[in-house]
Amino acid sequence: MENIRLNIVGDYPKISPKSLIDPSAQIIGKVEIEEDVFIGPLSVIRADRRGEDGKVGPIRIKRGVNIHDGVVIHSSPGSSVVIGTDTVIGHGVTIYGPCTIGKDSFLAIRSLVYRATLGENVWLGVGAMVARATLASFTKVPMGSIIQKDVDAFDLSLITERDKEYMAEVRKANAQLRQEYLELRRKAEALAR
Repeated sequence: MENIRLNIVGDYPKISPKSLIDPSAQIIGKVEIEEDVFIGPLSVIRADRRGEDGKVGPIRIKRGVNIHDGVVIHSSPGSSVVIGTDTVIGHGVTIYGPCTIGKDSFLAIRSLVYRATLGENVWLGVGAMVARATLASFTKVPMGSIIQKDVDAFDLSLITERDKEYMAEVRKANAQLRQEYLELRRKAEALAR
């Protein structure tokens, strides 16, 4: 497929056949995508910048991650990005590594993660930005907030039970949508035979 291709050093993406990549998404280079992942239209996941050793750091997307439309994931030369299991990445999010995002996190529409580490179950509100900081697990970053260093995160609250329920509902709905698209693809492939 033309949308899944080598990087400049010859690394080719490794993608589970149990995941669904929209044909308009671009997956380039040293990208590892586990099972049950959905990558929406017009997203770009690009692992292609060589470090001083000449090698490209990987972008690893763990099981059950849902990446909505227009997401960009990239990184500095030689650095990596890891996105934890069952994380939801909303429309238009940008992630620029090195980054680690813990499992079950929720990055809302147009949020930005730049050279940061997010623990498990972190919630980034719409338009929030985290740059060069580390957020503890269960941290909630309000809509439009800017976290530029660790000290900026000291006054943030923790996610609530209601937030956890909302995140679980979104994950469930996204998993259902991925399954429906996979079934549609199977039907189309059967008709084409």
